[in-house]
Amino acid sequence: MFSFDNLDHSWLRKIIKQRVNDGGILRLIGKWLKAGVLEQQMVTYPEKGTPQGAVISPMLSNIFLHHVLDDWFVREVQPRLKGRGFLIRLADDFVIGCEFEEDARRVMNVLPKRFGRFGLTIHPEKTVLTRFSKPNGRGHPAKRRGTFDFLGFTHYWAKSRRGKWVIKRKTRKKSLRRFLKALWVWLRRNRHLSLKEQHKMLSIKLRGHYQYYGVIGNIRLLGKVVHQAKRYWRYWLSRRSHKGYINWAKYVDSILNKFALPEPRIYHHS
Repeated sequence: MFSFDNLDHSWLRKIIKQRVNDGGILRLIGKWLKAGVLEQQMVTYPEKGTPQGAVISPMLSNIFLHHVLDDWFVREVQPRLKGRGFLIRLADDFVIGCEFEEDARRVMNVLPKRFGRFGLTIHPEKTVLTRFSKPNGRGHPAKRRGTFDFLGFTHYWAKSRRGKWVIKRKTRKKSLRRFLKALWVWLRRNRHLSLKEQHKMLSIKLRGHYQYYGVIGNIRLLGKVVHQAKRYWRYWLSRRSHKGYINWAKYVDSILNKFALPEPRIYHHS
């Protein structure tokens, strides 16, 4: 993983010119890159990175990284691998898989050089080499085969209902903590709203979480989310009540039965 904040403007222009010959479009992109950034009543003009908030920034960043990583991997890296290899990328997050450890170490060694050529640096803590192969043998081999995080999920090996080893996904611990913290903060700041308004927004937030993290094998952590949401809601409703803390039975009977929160469900079956 790396940051688009250090994207070199001169390199970006060279890469775009390889595909775009329209002078008007090139001038417009140049103006976008030179747009100032307003922070604390001060305007700055960064010489690197794409303008924050601009609609074209994600596109420019992906064009840049397609040249730096995607195209390079297909043309230069894959033909030199002894085994199979693949690259999966979304924005500035990517995973490279290699069949053989020797290939993985060679790619790991050359990546910083490739990125450095274009003025980019790889995040030293989030970029790791992990063994991730199908477990075998006795004991608890799955724990020795490693896991990896990608796009908010932790990927790991586990047994299917038929007893076969399969790759499963669950909500990454950091992502789970972040979402629960955001729920807590929102409830604290909006405890003055009516029950109907709070219920509406809570339901929207929970459904959004389910729709992204609702994958097979992750139902337990989805259940943890709604359970914590009910606890948090009870706590902040109690804080605004002059009668003190609301006991659970009363909370369920008088509030949850009328304003039921959406229960977890699986949205993605593959």
